[in-house]
Amino acid sequence: MEKKTTRGSFSGQFGFIMAAAASAVGLGNIWRFPYLAAKDGGGIFILVYLILALTFGFTLLTTEIAIGRNTQQSPLTAYKTVHPKWGIIGILACLVPTIILPYYCSIGGWVLKYLSLYTVGSGADAAVDGYFSQYISGNTEPIIWMLIYFAITAVIVFCGVEKGIEKFSKILMPILIVMVIGISIYSITLTHTDENNVTRTGLEGLKVYLVPDFTDMTLKKLFVVVMDAMGQLFFSISVAMGIMVTYGSYAKKETNLMQSVNRIEIFDTLVAFMAGMMIVPAVFTFSGRDGMAAGPGLVFVSLPKVFTAMGTAGKVIGLLFFLVLAFAAVTSSVSVMEAIVSSLMDKFHLSRKKSALLVSAYTMIAAVIVCMGYNILYFEVTLPNGSVAQILDIFDYISNYIMMPLVAFLTSVLIGWVVKPKFVIDEVTQGKLKFSRKTLYIVMIKFIVPILLLILLLQSIGIIKL
Repeated sequence: MEKKTTRGSFSGQFGFIMAAAASAVGLGNIWRFPYLAAKDGGGIFILVYLILALTFGFTLLTTEIAIGRNTQQSPLTAYKTVHPKWGIIGILACLVPTIILPYYCSIGGWVLKYLSLYTVGSGADAAVDGYFSQYISGNTEPIIWMLIYFAITAVIVFCGVEKGIEKFSKILMPILIVMVIGISIYSITLTHTDENNVTRTGLEGLKVYLVPDFTDMTLKKLFVVVMDAMGQLFFSISVAMGIMVTYGSYAKKETNLMQSVNRIEIFDTLVAFMAGMMIVPAVFTFSGRDGMAAGPGLVFVSLPKVFTAMGTAGKVIGLLFFLVLAFAAVTSSVSVMEAIVSSLMDKFHLSRKKSALLVSAYTMIAAVIVCMGYNILYFEVTLPNGSVAQILDIFDYISNYIMMPLVAFLTSVLIGWVVKPKFVIDEVTQGKLKFSRKTLYIVMIKFIVPILLLILLLQSIGIIKL
């Protein structure tokens, strides 16, 4: 009983859902989902994503939460508890957030910098060509903003589960959703005439986002859409990085797992979808289809130009957007750090304070190195998937494109074939609760999930070329 008290727990089901949803809603939802939707045929991507979220995502999310609650352990020790010979999964699952946290905090620092610009009314500076690249290549300022961002993350984790993570999530999640909905509605109402006298509207942009584009659609292109959507799910629902195992371990036995999983999925998908409605119509209105760019380029280059083109309203919208982005980033980085802290607590029987201090020291050192990767430590290397990378990109590639599919694949084999799906089913149906999608779960965890994950992994390391 003493160990459980030390680890902490969520106060109830609502607290658990809010914390898990807050973890799931991160930078991946805000900038990656809209880009992929625009790139992969709008409505086609959204449809595929929804299907995968209700099958693939549901399976992995249910599995990890069930493992956590059953074992009452974080990933480093939970998997060994499930099966003594499969503890390697726990080690890998703990390494994922350890790699992610430093570069996530670096990006979080970028968000805070841009938020500060819009707060003081200097958002137009961010729209100047070359501003973003000039900023991240600076020697000092990116490190300062990264440290401020990490300090916010660390304070919340230091406060513990109920008084820190849960309380923070309960406050921020409703605010975030309201702001996302508000900006989305505004984006649809936009109208702009460019220098060529071409008028574009937010409603036209919404059509680009929602209406499936089957132009030149082939089986190969459809396969690319499926792989993109599946990769996005890792970003979106926080699986394969130990987070949901950790949060599941804090969930009380009376928590309805199926109900919780369903609501987490709804929250996550809603925010990702609304993020697309925020961004795609606005970017299309002012920049056309050419304005859409991947990742950081979308948020830190394209959107500031859009906000500047909006005039006075853009200053307010820009401020609200980066506030949303900051909220989403912090809720996710808190969960990433908590997965590591909790693992050290369970494995080495350390106090929360000692574990958090160790993780803080490592993160600050590693994050400084990531920041320096754009200046004095700058180099370029070609990854197996063909992309050119710097330090941050290498961290991202190793964690998101190799280790996460590997962790999820091994987890699906463990539950599907070694300990059998009954392990999860029994946990879900505790208290005589129903598992409405039990048959779907069995088929997915045994056959479809491991096959899809193996394909995704082989694609990531360059063996399968799309």
